[in-house]
Amino acid sequence: MRRYLVVANRTVGGMHLVYKVRECMAAGPCRFHIVVPASHPIGDLTWTEGEDRVAAKGRLAEAMARFRESGAIVTGEVGDASPVEAISDVLRREAFDEVIVSTLPPGFSHWLRQDLPTRVRKQFGLPVHHVVGVEERVSA
Repeated sequence: MRRYLVVANRTVGGMHLVYKVRECMAAGPCRFHIVVPASHPIGDLTWTEGEDRVAAKGRLAEAMARFRESGAIVTGEVGDASPVEAISDVLRREAFDEVIVSTLPPGFSHWLRQDLPTRVRKQFGLPVHHVVGVEERVSA
């Protein structure tokens, strides 16, 4: 069974990821683990780590529900604010076949400015599939 590590923050609840999950499931048996880095929005000068974790937990819960509605086997967690550290923490405990990195579009994505997909591929030696989505707000 293939295992996918999904790394997303502000785009984690997007349909672009649901479509990718469905594509992976159509290719054969698989399971997913979502890690949402607990980072704060760039430019937001009034934030706390606790608020970031609460927001990340809300996004994670909605994403897991969407994945499950599509029939996926999914687990998840809130990770370190740094996406590279969040991935590293998960990979120290578990093995995966591929990493799916979801970002905002170029020009809006801090992760793309950091070249996160390439950095993850080089640092962890795993195939990386990059998907682009839009920010989706967590329901109240």
